Amino acid sequence: MSSGTIIFIVLVLAVTVLGFFAARWGRAKLDTLDEWALGGRRFGTIVSWFLLGGDLYTAYTFIAVPALAFGAGALAFFAVPYTTIAYPLVFLIMARFWTIAKRRGYVTTADFVHDRFGSRALELAVAVTGVLAVMPYIALQLVGMQAVLQNAGIASTRGSAVLFLLAAFILLAAYTFTSGLRAPALIAFVKDTLIYVTVIAALAIVPARLGGWQHVFVAAQAALAARPKPASIILAPNLYFAYSTLAFGSALALFIYPHSVTSVLSAKSAQVIRRNCALLPLYSLLLTFIALLGYCALAAHIQVGKNANLAIPQLFATFFPNWFAGIAFAAIVIGALVPAAIMAIGAANLFASNILQSFRARRSRPTSEFNTARYVALAVLAGGFCIAVFVRPQFAIDFQLLGGAWILQIFPATILALYTRWFHPAALFAGWLAGMIAATWMAAATNFATFFPLHLGGAVLAGANMFYAFIVNLIVTAVLTAALGAMKAQAGTDLTTAADYA
Repeated sequence: MSSGTIIFIVLVLAVTVLGFFAARWGRAKLDTLDEWALGGRRFGTIVSWFLLGGDLYTAYTFIAVPALAFGAGALAFFAVPYTTIAYPLVFLIMARFWTIAKRRGYVTTADFVHDRFGSRALELAVAVTGVLAVMPYIALQLVGMQAVLQNAGIASTRGSAVLFLLAAFILLAAYTFTSGLRAPALIAFVKDTLIYVTVIAALAIVPARLGGWQHVFVAAQAALAARPKPASIILAPNLYFAYSTLAFGSALALFIYPHSVTSVLSAKSAQVIRRNCALLPLYSLLLTFIALLGYCALAAHIQVGKNANLAIPQLFATFFPNWFAGIAFAAIVIGALVPAAIMAIGAANLFASNILQSFRARRSRPTSEFNTARYVALAVLAGGFCIAVFVRPQFAIDFQLLGGAWILQIFPATILALYTRWFHPAALFAGWLAGMIAATWMAAATNFATFFPLHLGGAVLAGANMFYAFIVNLIVTAVLTAALGAMKAQAGTDLTTAADYA
């Protein structure tokens, strides 16, 4: 067994021990949903920064984004502006949502929707969408882990990688069940430290050994241009609309994922959220350099066959000393374990709080809610594991983008509802349904591709599936709201008050 493999195993086992130890962190009594799923809503700026960073910057960062740069060129860099767009929105929106949730005891966005519109159907729609959206996102984390296992000398074949993936899944499920949100919050300190160390080392070592950044860009451009489907390191004009719609849609979706909401609600104050919106762009800077590693893999002539997700693990295995490659691989795997745990908890909250029963019923049965959520978290992780093993899109990032297309359809009922009660709940439900059908149909029609070619007369306008589905959603919602308003249809009871929004 090589030194890198030993270091990899030691680091992964160490964070597993941390995951179980987290159950005793802060002498918490993990017998309520607030304590298990939200850390008691007591995380300060530093813990929240690491938790949100661990939540949002994941195996998606290390595997999927550079893999897309390796396979499709400049299009991969949509991930950088979309976070830049997202944080100002979050500064305004999520601090407001945190205030309302704290005052009214909300654990999920569906709790808020239930109170805001008095609609059980709409509450269910939001909850089901959240659960569906995180499963492919969890699968993305596990795909990243599988890519590492096949290149870390631990698993030489896909079959053996799946077995090791199953072992990691069991450990992840066990400490998530035991420690709740405290496990990923504590592990995030280790995960982010390892990622920063790995990226800094990669930027110092890899480009220099390839002859500098100028050679990297020239070689990457030549490699992309020679592909059967030519691409470029410079975005082509015909991709401007696709790029912008993907970045904008992803920005709107980022913080309405159940795991993002869970991390936000764990903060101890709205001010903590605002501070983190100022600090989290440091991760966006990191993401830029990680995406550039996809170009480094092209310049290094890394061969991955049809699986672009192997590009970065193979790059690290080629250029790092064996012992440091073990650290880099551990950083990626731990970077998958942390968000997967948060995602499972966020989905479990929705299932136990809003699917099995309504928000009103949940408030009177907190103990049964907590017990149910822990078991549901295991089921969600199992669902993500099955998707990772049995579904194989061209790029791992397609997992995340499919989830994004779904989760964006709850934006009107959750985010817009923070500022207006104009929308009719029946119209919001119809808009959600239309958007979900459109997003799923476009994904299926394009074999899970990110973009849909919209034919307008004689022209073809390729745009992000999520964006087109969102437009369908908004149109249906607005038209039906106006029609139902004209008919003076009953719009449900708003149980929130003006004081909740102050």
